Amino acid sequence: MRRLIAALLICGASAAHAGAQKYEPLSASVQAALHKAVSDSRPAVSSFRTPIDAVDWLSAMSPRLEKRIPSRDYRIDLLRSVHYEATRAGLDPQLVLGLIQVESGFRKYAVSSAGARGYMQVMPFWVKLIGRPEDSLFDLRTNLRYGCTILRHYLDIEKGDLFRALGRYNGSLGRPEYPNMVRAAWQNQWSYDRPARIAQTGR
Repeated sequence: MRRLIAALLICGASAAHAGAQKYEPLSASVQAALHKAVSDSRPAVSSFRTPIDAVDWLSAMSPRLEKRIPSRDYRIDLLRSVHYEATRAGLDPQLVLGLIQVESGFRKYAVSSAGARGYMQVMPFWVKLIGRPEDSLFDLRTNLRYGCTILRHYLDIEKGDLFRALGRYNGSLGRPEYPNMVRAAWQNQWSYDRPARIAQTGR
């Protein structure tokens, strides 16, 4: 299994293993809460605690994505958007990067055999269920907003059990392959330790 996971991660875009979130009826209150989450148009603010934290994180993540996304400007925009949407949903940004790697291989216009779309391979039924008809799942921020909101929803359903939440996200609940691949990508490709800094004190 370890060799299989390693081979899939090395393959890059061909390693995409998009599944399909399955339609499940939602209570009116849950549907309303998810709709509010994806429709919230509050002005985007930095999700980093300080500008230094932003520089450190982006400097660590950007080189790892360079082969897949050569354009530096777009790469930084994607990373900032991932960090913002993941943080907003209460998710680890590095986990979301691992999920994107496995789901779409960082291909913006990826479409799975089941019809899942974009970076986070979101199924179109979510737009009708919790979003707005005009929402495009190929739009960078829209796709990330939906994907992070859906994963947060599954984590809440599973009371924080990431293994089961990832299974729901991929439509493979109960099977270990997909959660293990996402965890491997998260830990091996996107792990991050915040640099320790010595506090400057005046005299």
